[in-house]
Amino acid sequence: MNLAPSLLSADFGDLRAEAREVEPLAAYFHIDVMDGHFVDNLTIGPPVVNSLRKGLSRPFDIHLMIDHPLAYASRFEIHPGDIITFHIESADDLDHTIEAIHRTGAEVGISLRPKTPIETVLPYLDRVDLILVMSVEPGFGGQAFMPEALERIRFLRREIGERVITIEVDGGIGVKNIRDVVDAGADLIVAGSAIFNHHDRAAAMSDLLAAAGQSVRLRS
Repeated sequence: MNLAPSLLSADFGDLRAEAREVEPLAAYFHIDVMDGHFVDNLTIGPPVVNSLRKGLSRPFDIHLMIDHPLAYASRFEIHPGDIITFHIESADDLDHTIEAIHRTGAEVGISLRPKTPIETVLPYLDRVDLILVMSVEPGFGGQAFMPEALERIRFLRREIGERVITIEVDGGIGVKNIRDVVDAGADLIVAGSAIFNHHDRAAAMSDLLAAAGQSVRLRS
């Protein structure tokens, strides 16, 4: 299991410094791109994401919560290991979107809202690298974890079988429930408030890893 700190909960006025603070224990930086239409929030786009690269070494986990991922996927500067995730409920053709993301050199992730039937991702299991299970309604940080997400994770783990697909989970995860999420089958945990609401972010991440039964190790 790995952690992807969600920069949505960081101080946007000092975003690079906030990212550097959590980088030693992070596997990815989770970056939420919202258009104010697909979700009722507006965050950052390709210019800010691309400029954030300087001085950071972790790959970017770019979560597109937008109506038209096909129009924007190619605008991101992609480095090795990066992921671009789009929503199955978006307005663009899913097959074309997957192809467009692959052409950027990024790994492809697909996500779905909590109320979208989990079975809708099954036809794409052989074409994506990651499935992001939202355990809150997308759009805003600080929401409570929806426990029904656990069965959705278990279902995916069974259906994925021997495929090499990462199960990522985002929303309301903290020290009290992270072990349940990992035991259900999650590989990558997005945490925002559980990290950035603490003064000592390294300690908060260490606490999350320990609660998940993981050893704490710094990444080079």
